[in-house]
Amino acid sequence: MAEYVALEHGIYCVDALYVYPQVASIYLLREGDEIAIIETGTYHSVNNVLATLEALNIANSQVKYVIPTHVHLDHAGGASEMMRHFSDASLVIHPRGAVHMIDPQKLILGTIGVYGEEKFKQLYGTIEPISEDRIIIAEDLACFELSKRELLFIDTPGHARHHFCIYDQVSEGVFSGDTFGVSYAAMKQLRRGLVPTTPPTQFDPQPLHESVTRIMSFNPAKLYLTHYGEFTNPAAQVTSFHRWIDAYVELCERENPALISADKAFQTALGEMILNELDGGDANGEIARILKTDIRLNAQGLAHWWRNKKIDK
Repeated sequence: MAEYVALEHGIYCVDALYVYPQVASIYLLREGDEIAIIETGTYHSVNNVLATLEALNIANSQVKYVIPTHVHLDHAGGASEMMRHFSDASLVIHPRGAVHMIDPQKLILGTIGVYGEEKFKQLYGTIEPISEDRIIIAEDLACFELSKRELLFIDTPGHARHHFCIYDQVSEGVFSGDTFGVSYAAMKQLRRGLVPTTPPTQFDPQPLHESVTRIMSFNPAKLYLTHYGEFTNPAAQVTSFHRWIDAYVELCERENPALISADKAFQTALGEMILNELDGGDANGEIARILKTDIRLNAQGLAHWWRNKKIDK
């Protein structure tokens, strides 16, 4: 059975089934007879996308675009498998990301270096090169048509230098990838429940501030988060989100995670800061459980940024 939720404006949120249910979203946009798929999840996610298309009576040949917001593997790891199934589709990618889709070996080896080969296969499956003639580069403010619907691509560094977001004129929403952070089901109604995500290796606070400000200049009615699902009224959280970024930087200044030996203590401090704000510090609660991996990766990414910052000085 297909795992998806029908939203408004011809948008469907498909569960990538990445690690757990409702951790990573893939979005189908339907306009007339044409389909765009934003985010790919992993190789293992594609079966649920195919099942969703079948449930919606959509043929594979109707898929016009496959669009990862950036090349982190929970967003782009399923791209080659999707392109195999959707033979009429083009892959739309950030200029800095194209090389990794044409030759994914660097991505693969880097991820294996973190997780090991067995865990890599379990999480991400098979990743193949994508032919360059099926790839379209989306420069900043490029506009792509899906039938009569316009999708505007916005360069948004800060989480990663190879990241764009997509403004959809029909829904007046932004498909924000990871630029506008994460908010899982248990966090959606919290006062500060939209939290930055900073995994290795390209977090940079000032560009992230600027990217969030740029997204909000489009006055989006909604964010379509990859982690996870539709987020309404982002304007109510934007000040808080900027404060989160600043709090991450201040924690680095306070804890100075420049030494490898400090990593565990820094992760603990980051987790305590986040959970104190979100859930009164409940280290055994639901939010702590769902954010466990995010906190670990955020700590690694912040420590990497801080070390490089110290070296640059």
